[in-house]
Amino acid sequence: MTAAFVHRTLASRVVFGPGCIATLRVELDSLGVKRPLVLSGPRTAASSLHGAVRSALQSLRALWFSEVPAHSSVEVVTHLVYLARREGVDGFVSVGGGSASDTAKATALWLAEGGALEDHASRFTPPATLFIPELRQPKLPIVAVPGTASGAEVTPSLGVRTAQGSKLLFTDPQLAARLILIDPQANLCVPAPLMLATGMNGLAHCLEGLYSKVRSPVSTALALHGTRLFFSALPAVAAAPDDMAARGDLLAAAHLSGQVLLNARTCLHHAICHALGAGTGIGLGDANAVLLPEAIAFNASAAEAELAAAAQVIGLPPHIDKNADALIDALRALRLTLGVPTRLRDLGVQRSQLGPVAAQVMHERGLYFNPRPVAHASVVEQLLERVW
Repeated sequence: MTAAFVHRTLASRVVFGPGCIATLRVELDSLGVKRPLVLSGPRTAASSLHGAVRSALQSLRALWFSEVPAHSSVEVVTHLVYLARREGVDGFVSVGGGSASDTAKATALWLAEGGALEDHASRFTPPATLFIPELRQPKLPIVAVPGTASGAEVTPSLGVRTAQGSKLLFTDPQLAARLILIDPQANLCVPAPLMLATGMNGLAHCLEGLYSKVRSPVSTALALHGTRLFFSALPAVAAAPDDMAARGDLLAAAHLSGQVLLNARTCLHHAICHALGAGTGIGLGDANAVLLPEAIAFNASAAEAELAAAAQVIGLPPHIDKNADALIDALRALRLTLGVPTRLRDLGVQRSQLGPVAAQVMHERGLYFNPRPVAHASVVEQLLERVW
C-alpha cells in the first residue's frame, strides 16, 4: 500500500538544447523583465558560457555582478539588495552553479520580505523540531542558466554563509526559477573536473532522496532514473570532456536531481556538506565526493530496500543483505574513475576543524529528514574522522 505523501510542482519552464541561451532576451521579455541583475562568480564570468549570456542580452539594460563567492555570503547579498533597490532591478539571471543561484534567491527573498535576513531562515532544533517560516511576499522572477551539475537551479531552497562560518538555509516556493535554460553546447567550456565534482552533489540528491522521510513515489521514480543517468554520464564526461551528448546527459541527470531535492529534501550527507562548506570553505561538490559513500554506509541499516533499488538500477547483481555494500563499493569505484577527491585532508581541511563542523551539523535541517536518528555530534565527528 502506498503511504500518504505530499508532492510539490512549481511553475518553472525548462528549455533544454544546444544554443538555447540565445533565446534568453525573448524569454525575459515574456516575463516582463526589463532591468535584470545578472549574477555569476568570477570564473564563470570569464567563460564562454557567460559570453553567450552577454551576447543574448546585449540590447538589454542589464546590470552585471560577477563577484559571487563560493557558498555566497550575507555580506554579498546585503550589497546586492542595496544595488537592486537603487537600480530598479525587476528580475534576476543566475549563471553558473549553486552559489550564483542561491545568491539570486537570497536577494529576491530579502528584497521582498525585508527585516533581518536571518529571521526568514529555517531552524532545526535537535532532536526533531523543524521550523520553516512562511514567506508570503511576491518575489521578483529568477531565470537560471546552470553551469554545473548540482541541480540547484531547480529548487526553491538556498543557503548563504554567515560571517561566523555557519550557513543560513531558506525555503520559499516563489524562489524557484521561472525559467531554466540548459545548454549542453555552452557547457562544453565548463572544466570537466568541476562538472564531475558537482555531479557527485547531484547524485547525492538522488540517493538521499530515495530514503528521505518525506520522499514520495514521484520523487523516488525521479531519483532512480537520475541515479542511472549519473552512473552512465559521469564516466562518459570523464572519458570524453568535449562530448556534447555526454554533457547533455549529465545536465539532464542534474536537473532530475533538483526535482528530487525539491520534494524529498536532503538528509545527513548534505547536512554535513553544508557545515563543511560554511566552516572550512571547501567546495560543495568536493565535499559531496568525499562524504557520499560513508554517509550511505551510515544510513544503510535504515534504508535497505531503497539502496537495493539503487543498486539494481545501476546494474549491480542482487545480493541478499549486501545490496548497500555493493552500492557503496560502486560509489567508491566511480570516484576513482572520475578522479574526484576522496579525503578531507587533501582539500585542506584541518583535523581540528572536525569537532566544530560536527557541532554545527546538529543544527542542520537535513537531520530532520534522515532515516536514521543522529543523537549526538560525536557520531558525526566519528564519520568525519573516517573520511579525513
